[in-house]
Amino acid sequence: MTAAVAAVGYPHVTVADVVRRARVSRTAFYAHFTDKEDCFLAATAHGAELLFGTTLGAVAALPEHDDDELMLRVGLRAFLRFLATEPAFARLFYVDLPGAGGRAQAGLQASYGRWGEINRAWHQRARQRHPEWPAVPREAYLALAGATGELVRELVRAGRTDELPGLEDTLVSIHLAVLAGRSWAGPTARVSTQRVPAER
Repeated sequence: MTAAVAAVGYPHVTVADVVRRARVSRTAFYAHFTDKEDCFLAATAHGAELLFGTTLGAVAALPEHDDDELMLRVGLRAFLRFLATEPAFARLFYVDLPGAGGRAQAGLQASYGRWGEINRAWHQRARQRHPEWPAVPREAYLALAGATGELVRELVRAGRTDELPGLEDTLVSIHLAVLAGRSWAGPTARVSTQRVPAER
């Protein structure tokens, strides 16, 4: 399903496309999924779990330390690199999922909510060591998840998924600006969301 959607877009994918790529029968398909949407949502959920696992696993693999900014950077780096190496999933999740109906949109919002909770947990832990960092409302954590998603979506939609790791400094700086009251420290434009025309 992920490969089929990446090739033609979710609205144009058929069950026939999926079973042909998977080299299984329609009977086998319907033994697992009720219809195309059911398979699509399952593929999305599976990919999201891999993305969450990769991101959190990278942070958990760090040795014991009290460098909260390093934890943030390592998590965002793993997140971006996973998407860059899985362009078909990145397109499925950030381009096709938002327009695939009510159930798909609910799944997307649930995912953003989960990222928001991860932001909240990191921030609360960090504030124990950095009491000067500001308290923020819960909506701020979700807003950061949404902003991250929009920046990722722009590059994926433009076919520039391989450039996602270049967003690392920008995303770290955005999170620290909101959650640590930090002045902007990122590059002015390591990655832009629009191509700059070549000079003639």
